[in-house]
Amino acid sequence: MRSGGARLVAAGILLSRLFGLVRQRAIAQVLGAGPVADALAAAFRIPNLLQNLFGEGALSASFIPVYAKLIAEGRRDEAGRVAGAVFGLLASFVAFVTLLGVLFTPALVGVIAPGLSGEMRELTIVLVRIIFPGVAILVLSAWCLGVLNSHRRFFLSYASPVLWNAAIVAVLVWHALRPGALLEEIAVAVAMASVVGCVLQLAVQVPAVLRLEPQLRLRAGEAAAQVQTVLRNFWPAVSARGVVQLSAWVDTMIASLLGAGALATLAYAQTISLLPVSLFGMSIAASELPTMSEATGDEAAVSAALRNRLASGARRMAYFVIPSAVAFVVLGGVLASALFEGGAFSRGDAAWVWAALAGSGVGLLASTRGRLYSSALFALHDTATPARLAAGRVLVGGVLGVLAATQLPRMLGIAPQWGVGVLTAVSGLAAWGEFLLLRRSVALRVGAVPARRRETAGLWGAAIVAAALVTTLALLLPDWHPVLRGAVICGGFGALYLALARVTGLDDARRA
Repeated sequence: MRSGGARLVAAGILLSRLFGLVRQRAIAQVLGAGPVADALAAAFRIPNLLQNLFGEGALSASFIPVYAKLIAEGRRDEAGRVAGAVFGLLASFVAFVTLLGVLFTPALVGVIAPGLSGEMRELTIVLVRIIFPGVAILVLSAWCLGVLNSHRRFFLSYASPVLWNAAIVAVLVWHALRPGALLEEIAVAVAMASVVGCVLQLAVQVPAVLRLEPQLRLRAGEAAAQVQTVLRNFWPAVSARGVVQLSAWVDTMIASLLGAGALATLAYAQTISLLPVSLFGMSIAASELPTMSEATGDEAAVSAALRNRLASGARRMAYFVIPSAVAFVVLGGVLASALFEGGAFSRGDAAWVWAALAGSGVGLLASTRGRLYSSALFALHDTATPARLAAGRVLVGGVLGVLAATQLPRMLGIAPQWGVGVLTAVSGLAAWGEFLLLRRSVALRVGAVPARRRETAGLWGAAIVAAALVTTLALLLPDWHPVLRGAVICGGFGALYLALARVTGLDDARRA
């Protein structure tokens, strides 16, 4: 696999993330990094709490292990009843939560983005109320992902966000071709387009789900015990996602206090930093979860199978994530300029994004490997341990983040916007602590997974040498257009890293 499943997930994610970059570039060109962009970034963040709490993460942890096991055992009728019952329960619950969210939007805005005030706060409230119902639809889209992944249909669900991004880009292009609209009006149009995109994202997956699961029933019937298992595992998984979202809330809250444009800067940086997390973290972890869930035999055999999958997945992650982390730290400014500079987004704005990217690079490897080790615990029906460790990470990262991001720039006498970079760096350090504890928890259950420290050090060395060489090259280049300059420098970095890894034999990790 089982790398084949990971490749399909990565291909779907790559396609959707590329469209996501196009979306963010369009937003940057039209709205820049000013107050209206802040309002839109906050508006997307608030309903996304619902999606991230009850969507892919929680469902993958609770639904896929049970559903995939039933399919592997040939119990198709039970599998269909479990899938249908989970869909019915999830639809009812998210409808109720969405209604509450729309009613209490002003209070949510006050908690999530306390730095917004006046007209921008009112605009954010309007945007959230428009976006909220669409995000509830995305939670149901995550249910489709669970069904499709269990049947080894990885590509469609991860590529479907292309439609969401495309709907937003279409609206932004329309306004760019017809100048004169107020920025606030454009933001409202973007919010409406996001709802249309959510409907399209769900609709494109439903036919495939119905073909794969003809036994779909909305009542559990004889599968009630299996549904109970899903629900029992679901709430600890929601708790785990909840504390992660608490971390995201803290980041958003702090960014809203760091001056105009800080929220937008964080959103632009996250669009870039989530690309390797999704491509090389989520793709491998998602494709491995059904495989690890199906492991059978005695305890020794299951433990050996899990160790093998973890070792292979970790090696593949390191091969791609390590150069990404180095690129964020060394070449983040080049990346930000290439992707966003132009229109209302200046080179100075790119510098703030670079700071946030450099901070993200600190914990990039830990964040991706943490997903893999969490998947191993989910396969063992242990959703409580990841929840506890995530809570610890949020507590440590939140306290240190608040202090460092708000106070360190003041102590150093620099602009408060640099606090966004401090914030992402502190979050990265907390992610390392979480990963190390996750690895220890897994080792206690299935045995230690070989760390392969020499190979990992070699990958770091190859990435750092490649970055040093292209940085020297960058000093010799003329002041080309940001896109061309970024293509030459980042392309050269990638080519040099791949060449060094091949010459030293480190590219074996890619094929693990």
